[in-house]
Amino acid sequence: MIRLVVAALVLAASLPLTAVGLRPAKAREQILLVFAAASLKNALDEANAAFAQATGIKPVTSYAASSALVKQIEQGAPADVFVSADLDWMDYGARKGLIAEGTRVNLLGNGLVLIAPKDAPLPEIRIESGFDLAKLAGGGRIAVGDVRAVPVGRYAKAALESLGVWPAVEPKLAMTENVRAALALVGRNEAPLGIVYETDAKIDPGVKIIGHFPESSHPPIIYPAAATKTARPEAMRYLAFLRSAAVRAIFERYGFTVLIKPAS
Repeated sequence: MIRLVVAALVLAASLPLTAVGLRPAKAREQILLVFAAASLKNALDEANAAFAQATGIKPVTSYAASSALVKQIEQGAPADVFVSADLDWMDYGARKGLIAEGTRVNLLGNGLVLIAPKDAPLPEIRIESGFDLAKLAGGGRIAVGDVRAVPVGRYAKAALESLGVWPAVEPKLAMTENVRAALALVGRNEAPLGIVYETDAKIDPGVKIIGHFPESSHPPIIYPAAATKTARPEAMRYLAFLRSAAVRAIFERYGFTVLIKPAS
């Protein structure tokens, strides 16, 4: 029996790689590992498809809260590009030596909105100092990203504090692992209200925007992008593509503000 196994292994070794179901490394599909904020999923999926078609390099993207992603990179997860939903978590990556110097750009901007289920009998409201958000929620919860770590939650907390309503609203928060989870709670009518990015609200037919948080109520919502310290050379090509005029049009169609001039 042992002789038969050895003979089979010798025979397999003598065959071309393609004959035993393998391909030479050069013939394998090129991929690029991208870690990106959950709120980017729809727009970045479309941009990634365009990049793959133009270059033959396939971006494989992991979407989650920026806080979770950068911690994964810190723990050794392979990533070539990191796109955060705030400056703080990109700064954290830079301090930890995870980000390649000179590759970071502030790519996109966004807005913060209050949402309700599409069929909820709620009119648009003016969000201003002292507005009674707790009363508006009634006996229900307000879905939002975890205010301790998730960027959308931290923007929301800053806005609620600056508007003077944080103490009344905090007990009513239903905190989630990322902005898309908060969006889903409202879209499924499991929460009467939610605080999410404007771009997220626009892609979910199950919700409606009932108020816009003033830009002055929270830090600017900025999405920085950078190559990681261990990135493959293709990462710079990808970052340049994200700055192209074609991708600018994709981001703007999904409601993002493009903060950087097109690279081409």
